[in-house]
Amino acid sequence: MIRLRHKLLIEFFRLFDLGLFAATLFCVVAFIFEQGDLARITNVFRLAYHPIDGLGIVVLIAGWALILGTFVRYDANRFVDLTPQIIGVLKATTGAALLVAIIGQTFDIGRFDRTVVLFFWVITSLLGIMSRLVIHGLLRTLRRSGRNFRHLLIIGDAQQAGELAERIDRKPELGYKTEGLLLTHPISENGNSQSSRWAVLGTSSDLKAILKQGVVDEVIITASTPSDLAAAFDAVRLGQQLGVVIRLLPEESDVSLLGKAQLEVFEGQYVVTFFREVLIWHLLAKRLLDILVSSVLLVVLIPLFVIVIALIKFTSPGPIIFSQERIGMNRRRFRMYKFRSMYQDAERRKQELAHLNEQNGPIFKIRNDPRITPLGKFLRGSSIDELPQLWNVLKGEMSLVGPRPPIPSEVDKYEWLDRRRLSIRPGITCLWQIGGRSNLSFDRWMELDREYIENWSFWLDLRILFMTIPAVLFRRGAA
Repeated sequence: MIRLRHKLLIEFFRLFDLGLFAATLFCVVAFIFEQGDLARITNVFRLAYHPIDGLGIVVLIAGWALILGTFVRYDANRFVDLTPQIIGVLKATTGAALLVAIIGQTFDIGRFDRTVVLFFWVITSLLGIMSRLVIHGLLRTLRRSGRNFRHLLIIGDAQQAGELAERIDRKPELGYKTEGLLLTHPISENGNSQSSRWAVLGTSSDLKAILKQGVVDEVIITASTPSDLAAAFDAVRLGQQLGVVIRLLPEESDVSLLGKAQLEVFEGQYVVTFFREVLIWHLLAKRLLDILVSSVLLVVLIPLFVIVIALIKFTSPGPIIFSQERIGMNRRRFRMYKFRSMYQDAERRKQELAHLNEQNGPIFKIRNDPRITPLGKFLRGSSIDELPQLWNVLKGEMSLVGPRPPIPSEVDKYEWLDRRRLSIRPGITCLWQIGGRSNLSFDRWMELDREYIENWSFWLDLRILFMTIPAVLFRRGAA
């Protein structure tokens, strides 16, 4: 019965929104073109319409239904906040108004002019928001009065399950009555907890028996350990069999993993894949940008390269290009190129200067490094020494934007989470460059790289590239 009311409520909202769009467009057209004369409004039905006009109306209604299904969340979920619902309504009314304008132009329906579109958007937006506010207020009032509630069972360790029960109890507008707790761990393993107020009905293994005997509409599982997740899978299976709603409250760190899960099929068997690179078009755009920018710059900067090569050659003995083995994506090794900015014996003298290292972690940095040539100080400060890495970018070993590629000895000293930066292609610039470079600690450097990886998009790369320009010009953090 609960599911029937749930479905009826959802379908009612769908039809209400679609009817709202149609009624609003009719009223706006009638009142604007009939000057508000009620006696003349019926003229709208008497006009001679061409078959193409009818096709336009059919396309319009079908488009509205698609837009509403895309942007509006038709769900009686009690945990859905009002704000995203209103935002969804505004997106839908905006899309619906644009569709009216497009249909008017495409099918040459003269009454769908800009004035009609503007009034249509304003009125549907206001009425759509008002309807959500009214329904939201009515449901809150109804549930606070003790009606329209659902029987809830919470599964988890004693501490987390008890805290969740307290939080839900403080919000009677959610309409839940907590029947009790099922524990994934004995109370003795968790010490004192908030579960004393709530009846402990047993352990998670007792869920099947309780579902058979008691009244339970929904089950919420608080998952913080692998054993909790195992209990969650069992609960989902039982809930599916009995038609009971199952909700999972994962740890915040696990949310991104669950959001990236993909269900695939291999020879008749299901495979759950956690795939990081879901923004496939962003990845393609990133690679195309790397190829385009690196190839153009390698040609445009030839005069600068000639000058730098001559200066390095005549100011200090040694090779012009310094190449070094670096670690790339998924620990692939490659040779990274730079204009030489140090004396020939720099690597040998590194051990002698180890006690002067100013950085924590496995990296070696000192501000007034005596191994750097006078020209090298300028090349480093202006980042000109990094330009040969455009060749690494063109070859696909590096990207314009990405974590700086480490040397093997640094990687060997990485903490576990620091290795996350090896999961993507390294780059010439990243958040570290625009955030202060050598002025930042190693821990902050690693934190910025993880932040970049977790929030990566093509647009973030463009923003970093633009922000790199002033960072290089003003030499922020250069050493």
